[in-house]
Amino acid sequence: MIRQFIKEEDGVGVVEIILILVVLIGLVIIFKEQLNSLVTKIFSNITTNSNKVLK
Repeated sequence: MIRQFIKEEDGVGVVEIILILVVLIGLVIIFKEQLNSLVTKIFSNITTNSNKVLK
């Protein structure tokens, strides 16, 4: 029974997903200011261009 438990690899996928999420969250925290600035510029550009289309 112990050998069978050791050979099971069902939990490996879950661990990999958790590690990927941790890395992504860490990157978002590190680059929070840059991402915020980028998103603000993008939405500002969208607003400006949509006003041009509506006129």
